[in-house]
Parts: sequence; structure tokens; C-alpha cells
Amino acid sequence: MGQNVYDMINSRIMELLERGTIPWKKPWQNRNAMPKNLISKKEYRGVNLFMLGCQSYDSPYWMTYKQCSELGGQVQHGSKSTPVVFWKMLDSSTTDKEEERTLNGKRFVLKYYNVFNAEQCDGIITPPTPEFSSPFTPIERAELILLGTPMKPEIRHGGNRAYYSPSLDYIQLPNKTAFDSEEEYYSTLFHELGHATGHGKRLARNSILEPSYFGSHEYSKEELVAEMGSAFICGHVGIENSIIENSAAYIAGWLKALKNDKTLLVHAAAQAQKAADFILNRKEGE
Repeated sequence: MGQNVYDMINSRIMELLERGTIPWKKPWQNRNAMPKNLISKKEYRGVNLFMLGCQSYDSPYWMTYKQCSELGGQVQHGSKSTPVVFWKMLDSSTTDKEEERTLNGKRFVLKYYNVFNAEQCDGIITPPTPEFSSPFTPIERAELILLGTPMKPEIRHGGNRAYYSPSLDYIQLPNKTAFDSEEEYYSTLFHELGHATGHGKRLARNSILEPSYFGSHEYSKEELVAEMGSAFICGHVGIENSIIENSAAYIAGWLKALKNDKTLLVHAAAQAQKAADFILNRKEGE
């Protein structure tokens, strides 16, 4: 098969992370849109659910190139497929030992095939997907903070990702009604707004100004800055009790990846305070 299947999956996950998608911090969802195969309508499971659910497509339907062709459709030129993995049972005559596992005396090998989202295919008609939405009531104090934040970037809504674009200086968030709660929405918004404070026309942080790769010291520090800054602001708003456990777990995950570098936490906290003060439009000493 060439590339090790585990390595391939890991590399795809890293690609998602490098694009700004943090799969384990995703407090929004469409409960009616779990990834599923367009033909069988069966929902994907395990790591496949994770891999497909992290994509930015709104359609929950996926298919192979062959399935798309058989339906009279055409995969758009340049579209990148997503691997779906599965365990295949082997018989005694099979010599393929790549990623082999034995269970109850039976041999299995890890295989994969590639799928495309319906939005990557032309000429395909899919069933309508009911959108999940929950009532959203703005939190007045959080809205007042946003109103008072100087030099705010543009805040866009829609899609299935939350990120800040340093090059274009805008924040992208899913629709407000897609979040599990109002608190999670504002926590995510303040996280991305924390990243935005690093832009050259604001606080000019190196971790935003200089390109960095996922897992690097600067990238990791920037994630800590954004999450701690968000926690500080949520505390100011009075919603920290609703999000603090998620924030703590998120920060702990980064510290573990950095071998519990406590000095980094101290430095990141200082930068996070500056970011929070900027968002709150506070002057030093106030």
C-alpha cells in the first residue's frame, strides 16, 4: 500500500490542525448532519467520524469517485479526497501483513479508501439536511465588550470552522445558533479575537506575525495566549464557570505536548493579559 495507514491518517490530522482546525475544541455541531455515505446512508464511525467531521463542508454526504460517477456526477478538478479506514478480515492464504492485527484467532489488516464530499462533486443531488439550531440570546456584557474593542477585525459567520486569518485580518465562526450554548459562542469568539490582537496593527506578536507550524514553540504559545486571554475575558463577563473546565483541559493539553514547560505558561499568561486588556480597551494600570 505504500504509505503506512497510521502515518497517512496522522498527516491528514496535522493538515487540519495547521489550517487552524482544532478538532477537540469544537463546541458547535449540526446534530442532524453526522457524516454518512450518500449511497448506503450509513454514518461513519471511529476515526472516520473525526476525520470527516473536521472538514469545512456543510453537507454530511460523502462518496467514492466511482459512486459519484455511477450517479452521473463528476468530482471537481483539483478536489482533495479524504481517507476512510476500515479493518479487513484476512484468510490464511493472504500474505499482506501491513498493520495486521489478530482478534479471536482471526487476522485483520487496516485498509483505506478515499471519499469526496458532495460539495466537491458536480451533478449530484443530495437529500436536504435539516439544520441544527438552538435558541441564542446575546449576553449583554459580552456584546458591550465587543462594541468597545478597538480596531476589531471583521467577524464572519457560517460554515463549520472557527479561525482567525492573519493575512486577511478577519474572524470566521459557525452561526451563533450552531453552538452548544451562548457561553461557548463567546468563549470561541474571544479565543479568535485573542489571536487577532497579535496582528501588526494591534499588539504585533511574533507568534502571529511570523509563520509557524503546528506543534512548534511559537504556535503552541500562541494557542495558550488565545485560550488564556479568552478565559480572562469570560471571567470579566461572568461566564467563566461554564467554560473553565474546557479551557483548562485545552491548556493542559498544550502544556503536556510541550513537556509541561511551566515557563512557557508564565510568558503566555503575560501575553494573554495584554491581549485581554486590548480587547477590553483597558490602558495599563487600570
